Amino acid sequence: MRRRTFFGAALSGLAGAASARPAKPREGDIPMRTLGRTGQQLTCIGMGGARFHLISKEEGVAVVKHAYELGINYFDMAHAYADGYAETVYGAAIPPFRKNIFLTTKSGKRTRAEAAAELELSLKAMQTDHVDLWQMHNVAKMSDIERIFAPGGAIEAFEEAKKAGKCRFIGYSNCRDPLVHVAMLRHAERFDTALMPLHVADTSYPGAGEMSFEKTALPAARERGVGIFGIKVFGNAFLLRTFSSADCLRYSLSLPVTACPLGFNTIGQLEDDVRVAQNFKPLSEEEKNKLRARAGSGKFDAIAGPALEYWKTRD
Repeated sequence: MRRRTFFGAALSGLAGAASARPAKPREGDIPMRTLGRTGQQLTCIGMGGARFHLISKEEGVAVVKHAYELGINYFDMAHAYADGYAETVYGAAIPPFRKNIFLTTKSGKRTRAEAAAELELSLKAMQTDHVDLWQMHNVAKMSDIERIFAPGGAIEAFEEAKKAGKCRFIGYSNCRDPLVHVAMLRHAERFDTALMPLHVADTSYPGAGEMSFEKTALPAARERGVGIFGIKVFGNAFLLRTFSSADCLRYSLSLPVTACPLGFNTIGQLEDDVRVAQNFKPLSEEEKNKLRARAGSGKFDAIAGPALEYWKTRD
């Protein structure tokens, strides 16, 4: 689903629409944050590669280049995005400025051999000899953890890649079960980062809070000092039925995260979010509570619980 279209397009049929559109954002001036114990300084919003299948390669390359021009230095990717196609978009865009960015990718393979082979595909597609962060993709089940740490499991490939200089840091992602995050963090000394959904409706999920990443996985990650990335800021666009994109982004950035990778589809989306980041001021606890209450009010069935977060599952 397309996250949203540039809001100026909504004014295109009105007199004076051109003057109503905001000026282009400044280059740079995006707040920087430290990535956990790595010491790396990243822009608080990043370029996400999960939506390139919705636009042409030419359009994707243009968005990536413009993200760099505006000062974004964190570029998120996964080999699974469009079966490797998304990585080729990065490969067509980033070589001129590769040394100036923090580049990531992910592998969903659970064995040493398969993960190592997939990393080679990723490096070739993105035209680089290393990534700054390599992540285990969608560690969603306890059985995934067992496979990763079993003899011949994926952790061996990740740690070998780090020793060989093919990745600088190691992390993992999971958008399905917060308790799997907690279980992975029992091995926190072997990970530098954790990536999880963090958005305005997360805490409204039914139950005692176990299915809330903000209440369960986020504090566990903070306690162990790993760098934290927040995803699904716009709830795969469903949150935009009720909240503005600025409200969504300000909420997630007001949590203790390093950065939120965003799936820009257009230059307009990119510039909208850069403006929000450049002018970001943390929400107070009262302001966050008001937004949470709005999500959990029951007035909008599609923006809280399973109707929105269909990705949350537990074995």
